[in-house]
Amino acid sequence: MSLAASFRQLTSPQRNAFLAAFLSWSLDSLDFFLLVFCLPAIATEFHSGVPAVARSVFLTLAFRPLGALIFGALADRFGRKPILIANIACYAAVELACAFAPSLGALLILRALFGVAMGGVWGVGAALTFETLPKQGRGTFSGILQEGYAIGYLLAAAAFGGLFHFVGWRGLFILGASPLLLVPFVLFRVQESPVWLEARRQRSLGNAPRLTLAQFRRYLPVFLFQTLLMTAFCSFSHGTQDMYPTFLTKGMHFAPGTVGTLGVIASVGSLLGGFVFGTLSERWGRKRAIITAALLAIPIAPLFAWGGTPVLLALGAFAMQFMVQGAWGVVPAYLTELSPAPVRAVFPGVTYQLGNLITSWNLVLQTTAAERIGSYSPVLAGTVLAVSLTLALIAFLGRESRGTDLTPA
Repeated sequence: MSLAASFRQLTSPQRNAFLAAFLSWSLDSLDFFLLVFCLPAIATEFHSGVPAVARSVFLTLAFRPLGALIFGALADRFGRKPILIANIACYAAVELACAFAPSLGALLILRALFGVAMGGVWGVGAALTFETLPKQGRGTFSGILQEGYAIGYLLAAAAFGGLFHFVGWRGLFILGASPLLLVPFVLFRVQESPVWLEARRQRSLGNAPRLTLAQFRRYLPVFLFQTLLMTAFCSFSHGTQDMYPTFLTKGMHFAPGTVGTLGVIASVGSLLGGFVFGTLSERWGRKRAIITAALLAIPIAPLFAWGGTPVLLALGAFAMQFMVQGAWGVVPAYLTELSPAPVRAVFPGVTYQLGNLITSWNLVLQTTAAERIGSYSPVLAGTVLAVSLTLALIAFLGRESRGTDLTPA
């Protein structure tokens, strides 16, 4: 079924819920990657090395689990829609404040706060989406939703390539406040999750008791598996994305326009990969789609890291992100299907962000290693090999979830 046909089958409330989650995640990703593209410029202004500024990325990733827990728990308690609105407003406001950071220390604090706000969006948006959409075609919409992350990268790359020369990194962070424009759409056009509303009705009748500690213990194996899986996934994406602009800027000595263009090309590969493998997961199952994409990234690593020319590096970046985000395209549906109903807004978001926390020092380690050996290419290629094999193994050990009924028991 084509993408257009899939959307035509949705009702207006279903389309609006999906768009709200997709756009909030896309703009959240834009705000995250604006920093990644501006690392060398920020280091220059604050008279520090890139690894020192890279700690701001570490802090963002490290504080995301806290945001996932806070906003996810609030969404399970008060509803998906109002908490998504609050979440969007919070991360946009902090991004704007970053534009006026007077020092590196202040920027580090603000990026930690941004991490809290960023951490809640994915889990709340995924719960709203998959509790609203029909079961059929869930994998396709999972792939599209997750690629909001790639859209954010694309927008950040385009903004950096086209605007950095004129407005600098601070001007780009002012642009990062644009998600506030999304709030009226969510407020007036998006309806609450029907699954959450039914669960609230059941609770009011005394038929659905609140989550207890004993219930959480019963869910612990699922929680631990999701955390391990998302640790591998976060290493896969951040290991191939976060250092890449610095590799192009400092390692290849490309101009901002070239760096931005390569970022856009990589993002196009991400978008296509997420849609293709998300759709394939409807036929193959979630596990097989993840494993296939992860393993196919390995033979692309030499071109990705040692392409040498802009054309060859563009091909490598496109193919690599096709596979990386191809595997990631399965994640929203897979985690949502694996998560028990009482914690569906908490488990996916928290386990996702715990994966980010565990791998949060990744960029610092990568840039430090690259500067010590005098080359970024071996670090990029080695990361691909290690995390691809690890992700494929963990996914193989998990259970299949395609077609899971998400209605409350």
